[in-house]
Formats: sequence, structure tokens, C-alpha cells
Amino acid sequence: MNSFDWLTHMEIPTIDKFDIVEIKFKGGRKEYYRNIDRIFLTTGDPVVVDVPNGHHIGYVSLQGELVRLQMQKRKIKDDDNILRIYRVATQKDLEKWEEAKNREIPTLYRAKQIIDEMKMEMKLSDVEFQSDNSKATFYYSADDRVDFRELIKSLASEFKIRVEMRQISLRQEAGRLGGIGVCGRELCCSTWIYDFKSVNTSAARYQNLSLNPTKLSGQCGRLKCCLNYELDTYMTALSDIPEVDKPLQTEAGYAKLQKTDIFRKLMWFSYNNDNNWHSITCERVSEILELNSKGVIPYDLKTNHGKEQEDLISKSNMELEALDKKFSKNKKTKKKKKPRNPGENLLGAKDSSGPEARQITTKPEGKPNRQSSEKPNQNRQPPPRKNVENRPKPIENQEKGPQIPREVNPEQVSKKKKNNKRRFNSRNKGEQNKGDQNQGQ
Repeated sequence: MNSFDWLTHMEIPTIDKFDIVEIKFKGGRKEYYRNIDRIFLTTGDPVVVDVPNGHHIGYVSLQGELVRLQMQKRKIKDDDNILRIYRVATQKDLEKWEEAKNREIPTLYRAKQIIDEMKMEMKLSDVEFQSDNSKATFYYSADDRVDFRELIKSLASEFKIRVEMRQISLRQEAGRLGGIGVCGRELCCSTWIYDFKSVNTSAARYQNLSLNPTKLSGQCGRLKCCLNYELDTYMTALSDIPEVDKPLQTEAGYAKLQKTDIFRKLMWFSYNNDNNWHSITCERVSEILELNSKGVIPYDLKTNHGKEQEDLISKSNMELEALDKKFSKNKKTKKKKKPRNPGENLLGAKDSSGPEARQITTKPEGKPNRQSSEKPNQNRQPPPRKNVENRPKPIENQEKGPQIPREVNPEQVSKKKKNNKRRFNSRNKGEQNKGDQNQGQ
């Protein structure tokens, strides 16, 4: 209901300024009054305005050239029927208005009791007192016409005030009471809607919404006003979607329409009310409808001939086989361990870049091992060697200095082979440890 004046930055002469001001009252009600005395007003100022048989207080909601546009939109004529603004409300006027507003809730409860006693089929929703405390307006809603002449007499004698009865619709009632919608925002009817349009169930059908009254109805009990917001967009999108009045004829069976995605241009069909749905484009549906009108029955929803279907199946099988090969290779590579460097020998020597030259890495000096230096490392399994004596001799390394020439003793080779045999024999493990201790001693 609040409007922002986007034209305030424009330098409009004060003489040519539009002299009608929009005033807001309780419940979002807005009316237009003429500022004859050229009172300087700002948005939100309380003003005293002229009403029939008295005066009332409201707040300035809009002024300037935007008021002219609002009056044209609401089709309100700029004539002598527009009442005037008296003055800006003083503190005394506001205090008197507060006393009148304090009478509204007790009056509402008592009026409801009187209506129940008279057994009248009407719902009293709100009461608004005039600021001069001379008149009260009762807002009610009813399905049928109500004869409230006796009710007015009883209310006037009860409250000693002039009574006015005004019937409103359920949407206007929700707007006056206010609330929070299912979207989490304040109700549109209590914030910005002033002209209510009729909402039909056809708006829900065009948007493919389930016709559930509990989900489609608002707090007023009527269909939600927001169903009309996107209706034009849906109607434009539906113009490209073909109308399917009867099932599509295919060799696989009759295909019945189950669902339509309006914005993605997809339609789902099922053969003979089967649970499996098949999605095709709207262009394909138009093509099938055209074929059926000529008496031609396609093979299925996606292809016109059986050969095309076989090609699609073979193509999909090839893709599946390619995926299987890809994932099977990945599994095999994961199981493989890191290969051993073939250049490593029994004594820790590594092959150099040339086939005739090799490098022997000596063990750094440090703590002595439990085993003698002649014994190989038992944690590493050496590759089998046949011709030990015919191995080429290492050369000197320029970076690490002179290397120790390799002299192989046949007794050491025999000891290595024996140690390797005892390593894989679990029964002789204890004897092997004893032998190691004796050698260390």
C-alpha cells in the first residue's frame, strides 16, 4: 500500500503542482482529498479531512503527479465531489482519535453477541470509529442478502452512536485483517492489491497444478490471487505445445499422455497405461500426430522404423562396452603394485647409464647391525643370479669419489642362498635366529 514518489527529484513548479493528495485510513482504505489551502505536506503526516457529517484523521500516502496517474488508473474524476483537507492534525486531535480507537475492540465483541442473539447469518469482521467519535462503521461479510434494519436500531441504542453497515467480500476482509501467506510474505491484499479480479480453476489447469482446494485457496477461503500472476506466461508457452485429444497409435501400442513440461517442451507418454513413462519432444509429438492422420503407424514413440530402433540399441550397447572396458582397466591398475627397479642388485648396487658401467652404493658408517656386514638385508628379496663372477667391474664416479671394486666370494654367495631358503621356512625360524646370534658373537 505504500508508494514511493519517484518524481520528487524533478523540478516541477509549485504553482503547477497537482493539488489532490492520497490519504490512507485504517485497513488500507485510500481516498483522495483536495489541498485547497496549499498546506505543505510530506508523506506520513496526519491530517484532518472532511467527511460527511464530521471530520476524520488519516495519513498522507502519496502526493504530486503520481496521484494524477493513480486517479486515472482507478477512473476517479477530478470534480467537485472530491472533499478538502482541513489542516495538519494537532496533538489534541490525535488524543481524541486515540480515545475513539480504544472503543473499537469492546464494540466489536458486544456487536457479535448481539448478532448471535438475533441469529443473523452474517460475519462481523471489523469496526472503525470516526475520529470525532460521532459515527462507527461496521464491516461484515455474508453469503446472502441480510436484513439488518433491526440490528442497526439495537446497535445505535447500545452504543449511543450513528451506525453504518458496510458489506465487504472475503478477499477484502482478509486484506483488512492482514496476515502472512504460505510464501512467507505479507498478504498481497493487505499490502498493494486494491482491485480484486476473479480467479478461476482454469488458471490452475493451465499451470498443471493439482486441483487441491487446500493448496490453491488462501486465508480468505477463495482461490489465491497469485494464480493470475504467471497465467499470461503459461498461455504464451502453451501455444507451441500440440493438443493431444486421443492416444497416439504406434506398433508398440497406444501411447497415452501422462505429463507435460511446458517450459522444457517435453511430453511423457505410457504404453497402455504402463508405469514406465517415455519422454519425447513436442516436435516429435506433432510428427506422430501428422503420421496418424495420414494412416501411418510408426514403430514406437522415438523411431518410425524398426531398423532405426536396432541401430539405437547397438549404439547404446557399444557405449556400454566402452564404459565397461574403461572401468575394468582402472580396477586392474589399482591392484598392481609398484614394480621393483631391475637395476638393484644384492649388495645395493644400481646400474649406471651405460651397460658396461655400474655404481655400488656403500652403506654409510653408523651403528653396527645385528648381523655381520657380509650378510645381505633379509627384508629385501634379491633377484636370482647365475653368473656372479662374469659381472663387469664398476668404474669410478666423479661425484662420489672412487668406488670400491667388487670382489665376490663364492662362500658369501652360498651363505646368501642358504639364508634365503631359511627365510621362507617358518619351522626353522627359531633356528635361524639362533644362528644369527652366534654369528654376531
